[in-house]
Amino acid sequence: MGAYILAIDQGTTSSRAILFDLQGQVVALAQQAFKQHFPADGWVEHDAEEIWQSCLSCVREVLTKVSFGADQILSLGITNQRETTVLWDRATGEPVCPAIVWQDRRTAEQCRELQATGYETLISQRTGLLADPYFCATKLQWMLDNVPGARERAEKGELAFGTVDSFLLWRLTGGAIHATDASNASRTLLFDIHRQCWDEELLQLFRIPRKLLPEVKDSADDYGRTLPELFGGEIRIGALIGDQQAALVGQACFEPGMAKSTYGTGCFLMLNSGHEPLQSDHRLLTTVAYRINGEVCYALEGSIFIAGAAIQWLRDGLHLIERASQSEQLAQQTDEAHGVYLVPAFTGLGAPYWDPDARGALFGLTRDTGIAELVTAGLEAVCYQSCDLLQAMKGDGLRPQQLKVDGGMAANNWLLQRLADLSGCEVLRPQVIETTAWGGCITGGVAGRGI
Repeated sequence: MGAYILAIDQGTTSSRAILFDLQGQVVALAQQAFKQHFPADGWVEHDAEEIWQSCLSCVREVLTKVSFGADQILSLGITNQRETTVLWDRATGEPVCPAIVWQDRRTAEQCRELQATGYETLISQRTGLLADPYFCATKLQWMLDNVPGARERAEKGELAFGTVDSFLLWRLTGGAIHATDASNASRTLLFDIHRQCWDEELLQLFRIPRKLLPEVKDSADDYGRTLPELFGGEIRIGALIGDQQAALVGQACFEPGMAKSTYGTGCFLMLNSGHEPLQSDHRLLTTVAYRINGEVCYALEGSIFIAGAAIQWLRDGLHLIERASQSEQLAQQTDEAHGVYLVPAFTGLGAPYWDPDARGALFGLTRDTGIAELVTAGLEAVCYQSCDLLQAMKGDGLRPQQLKVDGGMAANNWLLQRLADLSGCEVLRPQVIETTAWGGCITGGVAGRGI
């Protein structure tokens, strides 16, 4: 039996591979960024082939850093950016078009039509989600309607659909396994979270051929083995789980009422609601947290589209800072009453507003406004949006008293103190903030141990 667990953490802006020992210590890590594509206003795309190559490269780099081979790895767990939609050729494994990223807003008009015709009620009852471009169904429908020949090929069974986890699994197994887990399936607008199956009525509504869909399995399950030629030997794949659900696991939020908030490209606040799905009255999402041994744990979630991406914009778009870490020092130097506010609605607003047409804005600029004030406003925007989510949870009677935080921005002490001050929550940061990968590792370890 192997003594290590490997996690692939495939995110929105980079892919990582992290090797853990069975005590949870990081043994080796590799990370590789990939290109973001913005072909039109509100459109965000990835090259799924580049994502695959980045994951492949990261795993191989990790294995070069240790003195043992694939035979010492007990299990591989995959955690992934959710809702990003991939359509590929079953014969070659190659994507037939760019992946449409979760941030993409191109199907906003279609979602408004669903709302106007009353279909959002059906969608919410079955999936726990809302009629919003954030989710997969309208993205996939757009691909089938706009990529030449795609719909005809899909109906013949020549194409496959999946979120990023499914695509990586297909490539890792050489096309032997086409599957996803319940946490990722629950983000598609096509999955009945109560009956735990693809919903025929929703497939008809979005005109999605069933032949495209992956099998839905437990989060910890037997997902086959990697091709031996990829990593010098087979590695058992023991878990697929969406990145935010993985962070919930990594933060040990196993009891109802426990909550975590991940600050990466976006911000995702998730609260464990137990074995019964809770319907929000304040436009939060009901989702599958994980499914293990056939038993479903649900969560209530608030999704913010822009968090760390706002600081990335200040760094790469406006060139106000050279490193994201500089934001903490600048905020410490800024007068609390600086009066500048950033609304980072670069790709619309997520929960609880769900406005795909909103766009970013800066308020309160004066002659004295400088770089420090703008950067501080970017950090505070993350805190204000988090408070919006906490207030919505309070309205649903579920406001947590403690908030476990993780993600790259959680390293910023000023940000976390400001969040605690504004929210009134006790904000807890783990010693190791790689909780998304750690959650994938834990889930993979469950399957690896045969539990």
